[in-house]
Amino acid sequence: MARFSPLIILPPAIFAALAGLFAAGMLRDNPDELPSALIGQAAPLTETGTLPGRSPFDPAVLADGEVKLVNFWASWCAPCRVEHPNFEALAEEGLPIYGINYKDDAANANAFLEELGDPYTAIGTDDGRVARDWGVYGVPETFVVDGQGRIISRMAGPVTQRAITERLKPALEEAAN
Repeated sequence: MARFSPLIILPPAIFAALAGLFAAGMLRDNPDELPSALIGQAAPLTETGTLPGRSPFDPAVLADGEVKLVNFWASWCAPCRVEHPNFEALAEEGLPIYGINYKDDAANANAFLEELGDPYTAIGTDDGRVARDWGVYGVPETFVVDGQGRIISRMAGPVTQRAITERLKPALEEAAN
């Protein structure tokens, strides 16, 4: 009779443990929720570049008394394409949205906006310095900024209908108060 070694169980047990860990990470309530040290702080006033043919972004507008969104996006970013119709709808409702085009070619960025529409009140460009100051992990990322220029909320990943209902609308209400 062959002897059964307890070590034979080790590889499947390790695999099962890793699979469970990965599944738990993917099924978290907010998998895109990364910490931000800027919540409740003044938004960085780092100067951006300009996107030809678009209204330039002046960081001083962040403290103009209006609640607004600041969206980091790029034409090469597939999730940015997914969220874009939602920004179009929010802009039509009167919400000011300021775009910061991240590490992108100006011609590609303008083509993206020509194809999908331009929901942005103004647009700045960024080579990475502005995103670093805002604590951006990657695009798309969207920030709710109150009228005094403080960051109220940060949303990593695309702003979907679910994110608008569950996170964006409550953050906008908080910013308005």
